[in-house]
Amino acid sequence: MKKLLALFFTILPFIAVKAQTVTEAQQADIVIYGGTSAAIVAAVQSAKLGKRVVVVSPDLHLGGLSAGGLGFTDTGNKEVIGGLAREFYHRVYQHYQTNAAWKWQKQQEYGNKGQGTAAIDGKDRTMWIFEPHVAEQIMEDFVQEHQIPVYRNEWLDRKQGVQMESGRITSIRTLSGKIYRAKVFIDASYEGDLMAAAGLSYHVGRESNAQYNEQWNGVQTGVFQHRHHFAHPIDPYLIPGDKNSGLIAGISADGPGKKGAGDHKLQAYCFRMCLSNHPDNRITFPKPDNYNPANYELLARLFASGWKEVFHKFDPVPNRKTDTNNHGPFSTDFIGMNYTYPEASYEERRAIIKQHEDYQKGLMYYMANDPKVPEEIRRGLSSWGLAKDEFKDNGGWPHQIYVREARRMVSDYVMTENEILGKKNVQRSIGMGSYALDSHNTQRYVTDEGFVQNEGDIGVKAPKPYGIAYDAIIPKTEECSNLLVPVCLSASHIAYGSVRMEPVFMILGESAATAAALAIDGATTVQKVNYSALQKLLLKQKQRLFINEY
Repeated sequence: MKKLLALFFTILPFIAVKAQTVTEAQQADIVIYGGTSAAIVAAVQSAKLGKRVVVVSPDLHLGGLSAGGLGFTDTGNKEVIGGLAREFYHRVYQHYQTNAAWKWQKQQEYGNKGQGTAAIDGKDRTMWIFEPHVAEQIMEDFVQEHQIPVYRNEWLDRKQGVQMESGRITSIRTLSGKIYRAKVFIDASYEGDLMAAAGLSYHVGRESNAQYNEQWNGVQTGVFQHRHHFAHPIDPYLIPGDKNSGLIAGISADGPGKKGAGDHKLQAYCFRMCLSNHPDNRITFPKPDNYNPANYELLARLFASGWKEVFHKFDPVPNRKTDTNNHGPFSTDFIGMNYTYPEASYEERRAIIKQHEDYQKGLMYYMANDPKVPEEIRRGLSSWGLAKDEFKDNGGWPHQIYVREARRMVSDYVMTENEILGKKNVQRSIGMGSYALDSHNTQRYVTDEGFVQNEGDIGVKAPKPYGIAYDAIIPKTEECSNLLVPVCLSASHIAYGSVRMEPVFMILGESAATAAALAIDGATTVQKVNYSALQKLLLKQKQRLFINEY
C-alpha cells in the first residue's frame, strides 16, 4: 500500500500538468471565433490597435469563401470598399504583377473581365479576381505579419461552452477542452454559432413581407429576375403525365406557400468549384460516392427542352481557371437540401455538406458522361476538370461550402430592403454595401398547372451604395454587452442578400474590431461605444462610410 501511495504522489504532478494543459485558459483582449475573411481582417485590425487578439478557428484553412473558390468577387461599387478590405485586393494586384504568378497562362491572355468592374484596376492598384490559393496565402501573410495566434480545428462547445456573467461572455470553451477568455468577443463565423450559444435572438429563414414592410422578402412565386427558372414546361413525374408515379429527384411534394409569407427555408448552398481547362492542371471529374444518374433526370429533361447554358457561370480567374457558380434552373445549387443546416449539430452538418458534395460531383460526372446529355455539352465539359494545384490536400475540391445564409441576429435594429433600396437612411454607418438584393432559389415545387418550377431567386439592383449601421452588429443590450456579430448581423433575409458579400464581411470585421478596441479602452459595453470616436477611427483607417464622399 505504501508503495502504491508513493507511486501516486510521484505521478501526481504530471497528472496535474496534463489537466492544466487541457483546461488552461488563453487570455486576450479580443477573442474572434471563425476562420472567415471577416475573422482574419478583424484580428489584423485588433492587433493594429494594440490589442491582444486570439483567433479560434474551426477551419484549418483561413479566409472562408474568399479562399474557398469565390474568386470572381461580388464587388458591386468598388469605390465603397476601403480599409483592410481594399488592402487585401491591393495585395492580390501585387501578386499578379509578378511573372511567377502566371504559371498556366500569360497575363496578356487572361483579359480583364470582372463582376461590376474590371478584374485588374491599374490606376487604383487593385485586383478583384483571383485564384483560391492566392487569397489563402494573403490571409496567412496577414496573420504572420501581425503575429496573431490562431487556434485551428477548434470547434465551439455549442451546448455548454459559453460562460456568461451579468450579461457578459467571460469565456468560451471548445470541444477539445481549451478555454479562451477575453474582454470582448467577435463572432465572425458564417453560421453564428457563438451568437446562438450566448443566447442571442436570431432568425432562420425568410420573414414575411409584412414584418418589416418589405416587397422582396418571403415567398416569391412567379418572380423570375435571373435565368434560374424553368422557362419551358417540364413534367415533374417519374412517368410523364402520371401524378401517381411519384416525383423525380429534386422536387418537393409540398406547395410553395402563399406569396409574401415567411417560412423556414434558406437560399440554396453550393461549392464554388475552381476548374481548369489546362491539360496538365486538371483532374478528370471522378465518379463520386453514392452516384445515381436518376438524381439528374430533371436536368436530362431540361436539356431535352433545348436548354444549353451550362457554361454561363464558368467565370474566368487567372491561369485558365474558373470560379464556377450556379447558373440556370438546374445547376450546382442543391435546392431545398440545406434547411436544417444552421441549427444542425456538427455531425449533422458534416452529413449535409457530404450530400452537397456528392450531388455536385455527381452533377459534373453526369454532364461529362451520361448519354442523355447532349454530345456538345459532354465534349465541352470533358475539357474541364478540378484544378490540380488548388485545394491540394482535398483532391482539388473546395474546403468550404458556400453558406450563403444561416442564422441572422435580431437586434434592436434590423437592416431591411428599405435601407438597401434607399427608402430609409442609415444612421451610425460603419461601412457600405452596394450589391443587389440577391437571393438564390429556396425551393423547387410542382405548379398548379402540373409543371416543375423554382422559387426564391431575386435580383433587385440597389440604386446607390448604402450604409450599414453599427446597431446591426451589436446585440440587444439585455442579451449580451461584449459580443459583436459582423457576419450573421441583424438583417432581414432579403437585405442580407445584398450585405452577404465577402468584401462587406471584411469591412464589417474591421469595424467590429475597432469598436471592440474602443469598448475596452473606455471600459464600456459595445452598445455604449461612442460613435463619433468610432467614426473618426474608421475614417482614419480609410473605411468608406457615406455616399457623399464620392
